[in-house]
Amino acid sequence: MSNPVIWHNPRCSKSRETLKLLENKGYTPEVRLYLQNPPDAEELERAAAELGVGPLAMIRRKEEPAKALSDDTPQDMLFAAMAADPIIIERPIVFFNGKAAIGRPPENVLSILT
Repeated sequence: MSNPVIWHNPRCSKSRETLKLLENKGYTPEVRLYLQNPPDAEELERAAAELGVGPLAMIRRKEEPAKALSDDTPQDMLFAAMAADPIIIERPIVFFNGKAAIGRPPENVLSILT
């Protein structure tokens, strides 16, 4: 069984719940502490493609650094903003077999594990 990758923030309850859910399902996820090891803009573009969403859907709009971003912000600038300040990336994101899901709620990730 291959293992999923989780972009994880241990301070986030949803991220901790998602990690526990994966472990309870028998997976040993590769944990990427994305605040310490942030993805670059290119990785974020691939993540958006695997999620099937635009970059704005990956942004935590309530975080202060994201408040200046809007629907009018060009996509490349949105990806660059997330790469520069990863606290604004929605969390957690789980990747498995070419698919991805945001664990809000944690059960969302179950759809990509089959």
